[in-house]
Amino acid sequence: MAAAVEELYPSVKKTIGPAIEEGFYYDFDFGKEKISETDLPKIEKKMQEINSGWKEFKEIPVTLAEAKKEFNGNPYKIELVEELAKAKEKITIYQSGNFRDLCRGGHIEDPAKNLKSIKLLSIAGAYWRGSEKNKMLTRIYGTAFFSQKELDDYLEMRLEAQKRDHRKLGKELDLFTFSNLVGPGFPLYTPKGALVRRLIADHVEELQKEQGYEGVWTPQVARAELFKTSGHYDKFKGDMFRVVSNYSDEELFLKPMNCPQHTQIYAGHPRSYRDLPLRFTDFAMLYRDEKPGELLGLARVRAFSQDDCHVFCREDQVEEEVEKMLLMTREIMATYGLKYRYRLSTRDPKTPEKYLGDPKLWDRAEKWAEQIMKKHQIEHFDAPGEAAFYAPKMDLLATDSLGREWQLSTAQIDYVMPQRFDLVYTDKDGKEKTPVMLHRAIVGSLERFMMILLENFAGALPVWLSPTQAMVIPISEKFQKYAQSVVGELKKGGIRVEMDSRPQTMGAKIRDAQLAKVPYMLVVGEKEEKGETVAVRLRDGIDLGPQKVAEATVKMGKIVKERSLKLWP
Repeated sequence: MAAAVEELYPSVKKTIGPAIEEGFYYDFDFGKEKISETDLPKIEKKMQEINSGWKEFKEIPVTLAEAKKEFNGNPYKIELVEELAKAKEKITIYQSGNFRDLCRGGHIEDPAKNLKSIKLLSIAGAYWRGSEKNKMLTRIYGTAFFSQKELDDYLEMRLEAQKRDHRKLGKELDLFTFSNLVGPGFPLYTPKGALVRRLIADHVEELQKEQGYEGVWTPQVARAELFKTSGHYDKFKGDMFRVVSNYSDEELFLKPMNCPQHTQIYAGHPRSYRDLPLRFTDFAMLYRDEKPGELLGLARVRAFSQDDCHVFCREDQVEEEVEKMLLMTREIMATYGLKYRYRLSTRDPKTPEKYLGDPKLWDRAEKWAEQIMKKHQIEHFDAPGEAAFYAPKMDLLATDSLGREWQLSTAQIDYVMPQRFDLVYTDKDGKEKTPVMLHRAIVGSLERFMMILLENFAGALPVWLSPTQAMVIPISEKFQKYAQSVVGELKKGGIRVEMDSRPQTMGAKIRDAQLAKVPYMLVVGEKEEKGETVAVRLRDGIDLGPQKVAEATVKMGKIVKERSLKLWP
């Protein structure tokens, strides 16, 4: 793509072009020239022309001086090669045909043969190196597959995903909004959106309470010393919001996670082996300073909360506690009908400097996590390099209705943080020992989970999560009194119900209720009033005909109580 762009726009300056999960992108500085998505077919055509003559990717190692000469006049490439030289990393140029570019390598062997099914997807703005202090560049996204069928299937799925875009659905269903005055990445929930969010959290809380978890609450600001001790200051500071005090020069931060503060609740009292396990849960707000160009609706935000849990326990209690977490996760995933698999996220042996703590304890935690997953016959795959800086992770990847995978829950066996905070308990023999700290989330970020649910269900949330569960629709004004009595009966039965009393046709009211994804449309007219019934229509278009109000209320209530994915018993 870079070769085609350079040929079509000779004055362009190339910057970087990495592979990403669903394809690739390349950022360009077009100077005063402007391009749009109408130019993509032209670039695509040129790519195919160029590619037919490419037989290989040839590696050419170069010195810093040679690289600077190669990219003279391109400040972006000069910046990159100087960084590589400073880090004492190898500098390589790759050549295909007449095109040369700075690249670390990792290519297919025969591009002319294997790179025929290509599609450029979109254009977006992107700051150089992701910083809004730098120049805005033009980013071109694309994708490539080994066969046309794979590409066609992907494009069809992408079209369906666009229809299900949670940002579009959130606006249409009046669930959340964003404000430039509040700031990018800070979602504002409407009454309906706040209700959905609360129902998800309440479900988790209900299950946690049954398992003996206790809720705690911690402040959203903490001293830098807390994060220096936990290790987040050194390993995570770039993603944290710094807070400025009017009365002190003390360094403060908005908390990006709950675990460091939970250690201080543990440390607030002397602990005995009899006190363990201690299970703390916390739905407090968290904040991370994401780059503006990486923010995406509810999927990537700066303010969020998650179903955080931290268990402090003895070593002989670890397996039982992790088992509780896995079983709870299984139950919640079943509630939403999500399929999933697990990823065992471990250290990258090539970059030991990224991790804190004794390597021997890491070996033990990683082996233990693997043994637990095998014991419970949990399908998983290994992911070296995906561990947190303090612990390996058992990450759940859920698959939505479009086949996309999303990381949701995690369970982590952590020896590092309790040691860094000098946490202890008195054991049976009277000696002090360090507890093991287990980190756990199930739905993870409520914001991200709402995004997944909206797109998975295309906005038609399960009945128990739907902000409005039933819409009573009187055929005309003279049946509004009876309609109001139906509303009262449904409310007594615990159903969230509204009445559409607008002077619109019945057809228009039904259509609007369906667009709003209301599960039940209850039409009332003369016949229904006489028979004390409602004509039940489901949002999927099925007409169930007349139902006694009391019976319909019970059936709807059963669906809600069971958190069923069905619309009708």
